[in-house]
Amino acid sequence: MARTTAEVIKFALWPLAVMTVLNRVFIKAVNGFITDDYRPVYQASLDFLNRRPVYTANFDSVDPHYLYPPSGTLLIAPIAAIDYEKSRWLFIALNAIAILIAWYLLLRLFRYTLNSVAAPALLLAMFMSETVINTLVFTNVNGCVLLAELAFIFLLLKRRDLWAGAALGLSIAVKPTLAPLLLIALVRGQWKVFVTALGVPIALTAIAWPLSKDADKFFTRTFPYIFESRDYFNSAIVGNGEYYGLPPWLTWGMRLVMGVLVLLTLWLLYRYYRDDELFFVCTSSGVLLTASFLLSSLGQMYYSMMLFPLLMTVVLRNSVLRNWPAWLAIFGFMSYDKWLSDRWQNVGRNLEYLRITFGWGLLLIVAFCVLSDRYLAARREGRLPFGIDPAWMSSAPDSRDGAPDSPAASCSVPSETAAIDSPRSRNGSAPVEQKRISVEQ
Repeated sequence: MARTTAEVIKFALWPLAVMTVLNRVFIKAVNGFITDDYRPVYQASLDFLNRRPVYTANFDSVDPHYLYPPSGTLLIAPIAAIDYEKSRWLFIALNAIAILIAWYLLLRLFRYTLNSVAAPALLLAMFMSETVINTLVFTNVNGCVLLAELAFIFLLLKRRDLWAGAALGLSIAVKPTLAPLLLIALVRGQWKVFVTALGVPIALTAIAWPLSKDADKFFTRTFPYIFESRDYFNSAIVGNGEYYGLPPWLTWGMRLVMGVLVLLTLWLLYRYYRDDELFFVCTSSGVLLTASFLLSSLGQMYYSMMLFPLLMTVVLRNSVLRNWPAWLAIFGFMSYDKWLSDRWQNVGRNLEYLRITFGWGLLLIVAFCVLSDRYLAARREGRLPFGIDPAWMSSAPDSRDGAPDSPAASCSVPSETAAIDSPRSRNGSAPVEQKRISVEQ
């Protein structure tokens, strides 16, 4: 029997993806690098178990610092029950497994199966990225944070609010990277999310407080440091501004302009796409997190792992990523390539240090331009009451999109119907089906 093009591509991609995963976990990660995010975490956990002070980092050095709150210390402390090397290997395995589970959830979220071409393609892309490679090599907790994000989105869309909040709360208990996602639950009116999202870290802090020798030092010493900007290993606007000696007014000006673009983008998403739940939640989460990386006091390249749900929206017809500037931006903060040059040192150094900042910024600009262009076109044509997507985006998918296991089948959240209640359907027209491309399986 002749194989389809999709089957041939799938058979080619699976061995590439699997071998890449094995290389990243068992070779690159185990070998490690000069940067070691895990050693201060292990030492803090060891100090916590032995009732010694935890928050003693020297913030004048450029070595990785221990910045987790008491609740995070309590959760991570068991890793110090064994020796450092075996503990580090275990932590690498834990994060690798978390990334693999997140990969599977991401596939299911967009209605792809393990038999689709998307499965090996996504797996290969994830483990080829800088964010996954350096999370494993530096032995950081970001893999677990990614899993918490995917669990939150998956459960939020299924309206399992308390469990969604618990997933987010466990993440916030360790580091606040995903805290901006609470805004999505807020605008969707899913108030129960806040019960567990805030309750879990508060409860863990209450348990950890009497067990910690110096829990108060986190709030008096470490917490203020977190909000300080630094000019090394910092790809946020303020970080590169300090590194290149930009005047504060210019740095603040860029942050304010980008902040306005982000607010306008979020308004357009909420006003015209909140009923297209999968697109709205994944795109809004990506915009919020990218803005937090770019505009806060600290943004590091491997934080970009949290943008995988946004990048996956490229399979949706109304995605804001279906253009080449978006993928130029994504190359900037996802590529593992190094741009340092022995021959053109200044140019290479600037490309390497600025590509992440420019990538995040360009991605936000692209999202704003795509949505504002749709809005202006819809206003000119008098169809704002029916949404801002052009007519071709609202047309029914082709016959392949109706297959039971097709990625184009509607995401079954919160109901199993294939029709999504959209601004157009609320005004009496036919419901608009979830807009996504199909892949032969």
